[in-house]
Amino acid sequence: MIDSRDNLLAILEEKAKSEKWGNEELLECALMIYYTNDVVMLEVRNSVWEYEYMSFSRRIGELWEPFCKLCFRYPLTGISSFLPPLFSEVKRQLTDEISLYISRLAIKEEEKSQLAKYYDKVWCLVTSGEIKLECDLHFLKDGIRYIVDFKSGFGSNEKGNTNRLLLVGSIYDSIETEKYRCLIFVRSSENNHYLATLQSSGVWDTYTGDDTYGKIKEFTGYDIRRWIVNNVDWMGDFSDLMKATIKSHDLEKYLIW
Repeated sequence: MIDSRDNLLAILEEKAKSEKWGNEELLECALMIYYTNDVVMLEVRNSVWEYEYMSFSRRIGELWEPFCKLCFRYPLTGISSFLPPLFSEVKRQLTDEISLYISRLAIKEEEKSQLAKYYDKVWCLVTSGEIKLECDLHFLKDGIRYIVDFKSGFGSNEKGNTNRLLLVGSIYDSIETEKYRCLIFVRSSENNHYLATLQSSGVWDTYTGDDTYGKIKEFTGYDIRRWIVNNVDWMGDFSDLMKATIKSHDLEKYLIW
């Protein structure tokens, strides 16, 4: 079904190009393609294997992220995407900076060598495995490189992901050759102490619920919240079988986008 959705999107883009559509018209059609495809995908999965709260909440979150990212794919503003740096490149750059700094210190050569060894030991603690600096979205606006992580919500099992985000945010914060800003967009307004930890870290700016949609509008120029209010009606668009599953398992709260 994802292939069918992507084929429809490719046809849409060709039509938009040939008829010289603006990005707003293209975006609104793309949003509708994604939403209707999501409705059908949820129904088909449920007809084979009935949803319960854990699988359904996770799936809704997985669908929300690419839906929102369409605004950045077809922006009404002058933003552009970029490839995030590799951790090996960042490490090399920071190592060169520290090595140069140590070499200029007014201390003995033996002490310089010892400092360099301690610095290498710190890297060994951090780099027991390759750190992925890639997040869900990377875009450039007004000279600032934005790093975005999308989250449906923060549950009780987010410790590992929170620690990774803290490390990634700290690494981007240490890069002085480019200006980076790390953002977390959260669908749910109700979250826990893991999000609070990221909020107070100083390396991530976090937005939840309607504030997330406000930031998307600020960056892309499109009010996706308005589109959702006017077009998304899960319970009105679902089949009777799907609606029965939603009601019997009390899943309606997960349908709030």
